[in-house]
Amino acid sequence: MLLAKVFERFVEKTPVSVMARAAMEHALAPEALDALFEEHTEKQYTRELLFSSVVDLMGVVVAKVAPSVHAAYQAVADTLPVSITSVYNKLNCMEPEVTGALVRHTAERLGPVIEAMGGKIPELLPGYRVRIVDGNHLAATERRLKVLHGSIAGPLPGHALVVLDPSLMLATHIVPCEDGHAQERSLSAKLLELVDANDVWIADRNFCTGMLLAGFASNAFYVIRQHGNMRMASAGTLKQIGRSDTGTVYEQAVTILDPDGKPMVARRVVIQLDTPTRDGDTEMAILTNLPRSAADAIAVADLYRKRWTLETMFQSLTMMLEGELSTLGYPRAALFGFSIALAAYNVLSSVQAALRAKFGVDKIQSEVSGYYIASEVRATAFGMSIAIEDIVWEPFQKMSAAALANEMLRWAGCVKLAKLKRHPRGPKKPVPKRTRFAKETHVSTARLLAESRKKAP
Repeated sequence: MLLAKVFERFVEKTPVSVMARAAMEHALAPEALDALFEEHTEKQYTRELLFSSVVDLMGVVVAKVAPSVHAAYQAVADTLPVSITSVYNKLNCMEPEVTGALVRHTAERLGPVIEAMGGKIPELLPGYRVRIVDGNHLAATERRLKVLHGSIAGPLPGHALVVLDPSLMLATHIVPCEDGHAQERSLSAKLLELVDANDVWIADRNFCTGMLLAGFASNAFYVIRQHGNMRMASAGTLKQIGRSDTGTVYEQAVTILDPDGKPMVARRVVIQLDTPTRDGDTEMAILTNLPRSAADAIAVADLYRKRWTLETMFQSLTMMLEGELSTLGYPRAALFGFSIALAAYNVLSSVQAALRAKFGVDKIQSEVSGYYIASEVRATAFGMSIAIEDIVWEPFQKMSAAALANEMLRWAGCVKLAKLKRHPRGPKKPVPKRTRFAKETHVSTARLLAESRKKAP
């Protein structure tokens, strides 16, 4: 009875934290994680350190509750049967198949909950399953490894392709790559394994290759920006169609050759931009095999713009979570840390889905900040773990999607949106050219402020 009162007190005071913890329990139940590890591992094995314990440790670090893996370990060392060296050994050898399976697992667990809540964002293209894919090169790490001690260049621990479901706002897949210099197109074969019939894949020009276009077109559809190296076998007349939000839209029929030299018919949508891109491009060309009945040229142009949804997700990972740990130099450890960040993003995204279902999509998308949601969860996580015992959360691990959806909607009704209000910044001011103190190595800010006060009228 006392625990129930404490639980409801947290629901009243910090409902987003309760929603996040319940969603996390549902998505990352220890028994399911340990079974997932055993299913997908090939060389690693479980002796004393459970995979679920490693996920818990990394989750604390990624959520910025602990500053490092070592600090997270030290806080729970009395509950773990292994040394910190064993933890690092486990991380450094984490197999890519396990890393990828973890992200898929969280999406598969939370997707039905979001659908049951009615928290989906309206489909970008009704009747089709849209997927947005992009690559993310992990930031350079510290030079802790012996092979990096004498390196001037920044050591890159790897990169990954991430697939986003823009309706559920969940990262559904990750294709990890340990080679930090590898290009996205080198992972084409693994990406094509994820394609289902009637999919629409949106991607930037790094994915514009004959192999990928042919692979998508075999049973699905693509909306991909044309790469400069992609040559057309033939092209029809470019006709003006109308205007989109970014410029004048034109369209033409084109023929592309697949890797075997066989022709593929496609549509080429060209946008003459009102404002050049940050790379200085004044024109953008998009290739698609979508029929006009499904999306005209203007709709194709608008669809491609939604690719920035994934860019926004990467930015959110940087702001809300510590997904690229500079201390993890081994590629497999760094990629596993990034996958934990994607799993945490999916948990927070399910909280936002509950708010969308309760208060409306437009209101939440335009007014609520994911950063403040993450901050509140982080601020209350430690206190909530002390006040509410783990046994209270265990029912959420095996709860049905419909039952969890009902609970999250009830809790969402207690959220005070004003505490989570987004504060968009105004346009950036141009940075003035710095010419003062060019010959000095440093200056005193306090002295400069003092001098400016003396000059003020």
